[in-house]
Amino acid sequence: MRILVSAVLALTLAGAAQAADKPVIAVTWDDLPAHSALPPGVTRVQVAADLLKASAEAKAPAFGFINAVQNEREPDSAPVLTMWREAGQPLGNHTWSHQNLASLTAEAFIAEIERNEPALKSLMGQEDWRWLRYPFLSEGDTAQKRLAVRSWLAANHYKIASVTLGFGDYAYNEPYARCMAKGDQTAIAELERRFLAGAAADADRARAMSHALYGKDIPYVLLMHGGAFDARMAPRLFKLYQDRGFGFTTLAEAQKHPFYKTDLNPSLPPEPTTLDGALRAKGMPVPANPVDLSPLDGMCR
Repeated sequence: MRILVSAVLALTLAGAAQAADKPVIAVTWDDLPAHSALPPGVTRVQVAADLLKASAEAKAPAFGFINAVQNEREPDSAPVLTMWREAGQPLGNHTWSHQNLASLTAEAFIAEIERNEPALKSLMGQEDWRWLRYPFLSEGDTAQKRLAVRSWLAANHYKIASVTLGFGDYAYNEPYARCMAKGDQTAIAELERRFLAGAAADADRARAMSHALYGKDIPYVLLMHGGAFDARMAPRLFKLYQDRGFGFTTLAEAQKHPFYKTDLNPSLPPEPTTLDGALRAKGMPVPANPVDLSPLDGMCR
């Protein structure tokens, strides 16, 4: 009996440990309120509504990063940001017009951040909006530029939104719009297959890299984009992650992990905050990227 009780206790403890170690993802959505091409008959408002509905049903917090210039370029997209806030979801800074720091001076890039702030202040009120997601994930083409921007971010109480999961979802939105315009359902089914296969393969790779570095999962930060195909696929994407054992968390909670410390505090000397970058810095092997986006460009041309 004592052996049986011990065995049951061991299994219970093992189950509790497994539950405690359940991997989690913070889902972030770039390029709000308008990303990429739209299929015929689809609006930015409908895309946002579908994304928010899928997020609510999966209980997946949806941190959005905005380029406020789109309110001027596409006035019909303006309600998207208000919808995001009315759904209780936060917004952060993706710069005014999504320019690459590598093609700007540090001063011009900082001006892009500042120009985006009035919209964020209006939408977020007293809540924390001082998170920056670099356009193109680019911190510039020189160490001096990178440090100058990080110094400004630290002085202005910003945190950097990292990325440790991402499978090129942005690349599916334009082919989807083309294929919908042509009514090519076979091609659309292939886009769906590739999208989910890419997400699964990327998740497996990220977990392998995290385990190589830490022997366990870190909380992951997923880069997504507010596009029409993303909205179509969001319910299936969330289910894929759930079926693979993931839960969901907030960006702030995920980035409490020490892996993200130099993005949470940009005044620290920068360290790699991508998993493959961290492996390379330690001289460890990096698994090949399993996601091939090249076939997408030729679809439905």
